[in-house]
Amino acid sequence: MLKILQARLQQYMNRELPDVQAEFRKGRATRDQIANIHSIIERARELQKNFCFIDYAKAFDCVDHQLWKILQEMRIPDHLTCLLRNLYAGQEATVRTGHGTMDWFQIGKGVHQGCILSPRLFNLYAEYIMQNAGLEDTQAGIKIAGRNIISLRYVDDTTRMAESKEELKSLLMKVKNESGKVDLKLNIQKTKITACSPSTLWQIDEEKMETVTDFIFLGSKIAADGDCSHEIKRHLLFGRKAMSNLDSILKIRDITLPTKVHLVKAMVFPVLMYGCESWIIKKAECQRIDAFELWCWKRLLTVLWTARRSKQSILKEISPEYLLEGLMLKLMLQYFGHLMQRADSLEKTLMLGKIEVRRRKG
Repeated sequence: MLKILQARLQQYMNRELPDVQAEFRKGRATRDQIANIHSIIERARELQKNFCFIDYAKAFDCVDHQLWKILQEMRIPDHLTCLLRNLYAGQEATVRTGHGTMDWFQIGKGVHQGCILSPRLFNLYAEYIMQNAGLEDTQAGIKIAGRNIISLRYVDDTTRMAESKEELKSLLMKVKNESGKVDLKLNIQKTKITACSPSTLWQIDEEKMETVTDFIFLGSKIAADGDCSHEIKRHLLFGRKAMSNLDSILKIRDITLPTKVHLVKAMVFPVLMYGCESWIIKKAECQRIDAFELWCWKRLLTVLWTARRSKQSILKEISPEYLLEGLMLKLMLQYFGHLMQRADSLEKTLMLGKIEVRRRKG
C-alpha cells in the first residue's frame, strides 16, 4: 500500500520540486549534490562567496499536520491527500515511566519514523517554505551559465550560498521566518557558515552562528578552500574501522579466500570510496590509499608487520581484478560519462558552466 502511494506521490513531486532538491529523484543520489557543492566551492574559493549549511531542529518531528493544507497548495490531488491523511488520523500516544503510564494524548505533529513516505512528505513541506520565502525571485546566489544557484538540498540537508554577507543574511532571515510559520525552527547552534570573503561576526536575531572552515554535508566533509585531503583522510579512518569490524568473520577458516576478498570489496572499499567521484586526489593521497589497500590485504592474510613480504607477492595471492586506486578512477570516469549523457542537468551545468562573479580587489 505504501509503495503504491509512494509511486503516485512521486509523479507530482517530480513536477513540483526543483532540480536543486535531489532526494528520491530518478538518476540522482547524494553523490550528485556532493559533486555539485565541490564544483561550486573549487571555483568560488578565490571569489567573494559565502556558504551556509542549514540545520533544522528535530525536522521530521516538528512537521505540523497543517501539512495536508500545504499538499493541496502544492497541487497534490485531493484523493491522494485524503489517503495520506488517513494514515495519520486518530493517532494517540502515551508515555510509560517507572511510576506508571500517563493518559493517552493526540499526536498533532511529526511524520512517521521509518516510513518510506516521510522523506517525501517533508520534501513537499520544505519546498512550500522555500517557495513562500521567494528565494527564486532574489538576485542573491551564485550565477553559473546564466543560472542563479541559491541552494542545494537533499531532504532536510540544505546549503545556501550568496555573493555577500548581507545577501546570505537576507536569505537566512527569509527561510527562518517562513519556517517559523509552519513550526519548523532553525537550529542556530548547528547552522554553520563558511565565509569565503572576509567577514566579522555572523548572527541572526542576535543569535551567533559559528564560522567554520569545513562542514559535513550528506556525510562528506566539505572544505571552504576546496581541499579534499582532509576528507580522504577521514574516509581512510572509516575504512580502517570497517575492516577491523570484519575481523571476526575473516578469521573463520571455512570461508574461502576469494569470498573474503569479495567481502572486503563489498563492505570496506565502498566506505572509503563514498563521494570519491568529485575528489581531487594528489600524489600524497594516492600513496595513503595504496598503503590502506595493502594494510587491508595484510590483515586479511594475517601477515605480521614484522614479516618481510613484498607488495607484489601479497597482490599475487589476493589476485584483485583492480587496485583500489583503479576502482576509484573507474568510478570517476563512469560518473563523468554519466553526466555528459544528461541533457541540461544541474550537475552538467555546474561542472561545465562559467561562473559569473566579482573577484576580490587587490
